[in-house]
Amino acid sequence: MSLARRNLFQDKTRLALSIFGVALAVMLILVLKGFLAGMNRQITSYLDHSPGSIVVAQEDVVNLLGATSLLPEGVAQKAESIRGVGKAIPILSQFVILDLHDKKQPAYMIGYDSKLGGGPWELSAGREPRSKREIVFDRIFADRLDVKLGDQIEVMGKDFTIVGFSNDTTSWMTSYFFIRKRDAEELLLAPGATSFLLLTTSDNANMNDILRRVNNISNVNALTKKEMIANDINLFADIFSAPLKLMVGIAFLVGTMIVGLIIYTATVERQREYGVIKAIGGKNRFLYQVVLTQALFASLAGSLLGVLLANGAAQWIMSARPQFLIVFDPADSGQALLAGLGMALIAAIFPTRVVANLAPAEVFRK
Repeated sequence: MSLARRNLFQDKTRLALSIFGVALAVMLILVLKGFLAGMNRQITSYLDHSPGSIVVAQEDVVNLLGATSLLPEGVAQKAESIRGVGKAIPILSQFVILDLHDKKQPAYMIGYDSKLGGGPWELSAGREPRSKREIVFDRIFADRLDVKLGDQIEVMGKDFTIVGFSNDTTSWMTSYFFIRKRDAEELLLAPGATSFLLLTTSDNANMNDILRRVNNISNVNALTKKEMIANDINLFADIFSAPLKLMVGIAFLVGTMIVGLIIYTATVERQREYGVIKAIGGKNRFLYQVVLTQALFASLAGSLLGVLLANGAAQWIMSARPQFLIVFDPADSGQALLAGLGMALIAAIFPTRVVANLAPAEVFRK
């Protein structure tokens, strides 16, 4: 509409500021949502890439990362004897604090048997541990600490030699490192100990029947890998999702207020013009369309710019701080446009009220 376009572009600086304000709000919304999605992916990275479809833990333990688990002896043999179970892959895991360069660094230790699996799924350099006291470190974690292949680091009072670097095994909270299960048993002073079993199953296996039979073993708790993943996300991600969602809501509110203020100001400044239109027979519906068109243009233009800014900001953040992962779902861009539409509709409420209450006679008297 020509009237809406003229009102918008008459003050180009104000229009640019409104578009940029919405763009910043949309960028913040997308980056926060992407950070939450990336955090979820990092939390579940080990289970996503580990073998098996069932996780066996100590009784009452329902998380991989959130609890200490110690299985009774002989559970692996009993599990493998169940029809439909292929292999029972043992791991010994524990959160530990590493003292590196006079800094305390939390990390999650995975002790595994390289012949059975359960170790790093992708190496960027080096090899897996083969001999006593060898370790695979996360690549990003190693870069942050400036350690290289062949360097020795201390783990719980024992020196380990770095023989490999792994990919996709870090997060902003902690990082995984991998050693032989026998070395983990020595560190924890627990010969033969196992924290979890990763059970592989045959293609035609009855999962419910396997779970029932495994859970009949004393002092164990068996869950599907999907259930364990969901529990880890609920435990860790939900702690941070509430404040992140609050910040998303605040960003949406700020964008809405920016558009509303700009359109409200433009509407008040042109009350005389709207009064003339009403005086010559113009309907409120026509004026509502003018106000809404202005709000839609500013919001949707800002949303499109915000999507571009969010992608640029995400790349910059991950380049500067590789431990942070920001993941954009293909649907996020569509949701950003919907957010812009929502901003426009809400922002148009107060300006339309000004138009609706406008009396032409009062305008001419001023």
